[in-house]
Amino acid sequence: MQLKVAIFGASGYSGVEATRILAGHASFELTLATSDRWEGELLEARLGHLGGAGALRYAAHPADGAGAALAAKGCAAALLCTPAETSLELAPALVAAGIQVVDLSGAFRLRDAAVFAAAYRLTQDAPAAALQAEAVYGMPELGADTRASIAKARLVANPGCYPTAAALALAPLFEAGLLAEEPIVVDAASGTTGAGRKATEEMSFSEVADEFRAYRVLRHQHTPEIAQTLAGAARRAVPLTFTPHLLPVRRGILATAYARLAPGRTPAELKAALLHKYAGEPFVQLAGSPDQVSLRAVVGTNQVQIAVDCGGAALGPGSDPNRVVVISAIDNLLKGAAGQAIQNLNLMCGLPESQGLLALRPV
Repeated sequence: MQLKVAIFGASGYSGVEATRILAGHASFELTLATSDRWEGELLEARLGHLGGAGALRYAAHPADGAGAALAAKGCAAALLCTPAETSLELAPALVAAGIQVVDLSGAFRLRDAAVFAAAYRLTQDAPAAALQAEAVYGMPELGADTRASIAKARLVANPGCYPTAAALALAPLFEAGLLAEEPIVVDAASGTTGAGRKATEEMSFSEVADEFRAYRVLRHQHTPEIAQTLAGAARRAVPLTFTPHLLPVRRGILATAYARLAPGRTPAELKAALLHKYAGEPFVQLAGSPDQVSLRAVVGTNQVQIAVDCGGAALGPGSDPNRVVVISAIDNLLKGAAGQAIQNLNLMCGLPESQGLLALRPV
């Protein structure tokens, strides 16, 4: 028997990807997809062949949380592919109605309310604040304890795309005590779909094509999320400089992290830590060297590709023999959004974690 699932905000890029995955999922039945933009249209008219789900029509987005709970009545779970301010309104009502929720926005990722307010320029009302304390951060590869928490959760905060790329690359090295207690730097470049589906001059083809630039320097909302996740792995505060860049491609993130090897540790331990942490993980590929990590290997899949290197002493006095460089690549719409959301939903519903995701292929 399939579990009924709703998607709120189904016409955004992550909502579209979630729709496609759920349409082919053996254990879920998509019964509600909301979109003010596409209200009344058949899903197959917008997304092509989807099997039985293609005959579903997009419903109007609910005006409030009560409307969302009513629209999703009978559903076991809901994905919120909505802005943070919308998720803050919808999630409490859905959870109160007994519906498990995976929220793809940043509404419930940050544990400190003041940090959240500063990052997103929003405040949480009482129901949302209560849920924030309960929400589970949904990055399964962080470990068995995280997986167990996701499996019992009523609300999972799906990680952001940049934090996913950065944390999966660095967390095992911090856990193993391999990185020095010094500030780290993360530079990451994302395809244009990371900005969402909105028509602005700066995101038009003529402005993005043949261009490469940084944006939101020293003020990106994902910075505290990366720092929070790495602090959990390191069991201490991790000073961080994060700089996002816009790539002239549709999708994918390539993240480069710079740290320094801890005193008394060896470069060989870095690769060993990644191998130990990710042994048997279905969605982690470890490349032989950072040079081999590429968007082409992961775009269209729920995979993350990671590699680490350290040294450079042979290059002469200008090199830094203790410099650690870790590079990772993900599809920002799948492992960075919809794919990871389905991964979390599988765990919440007692299903195999990889169900519905292993058939995704690089494009």
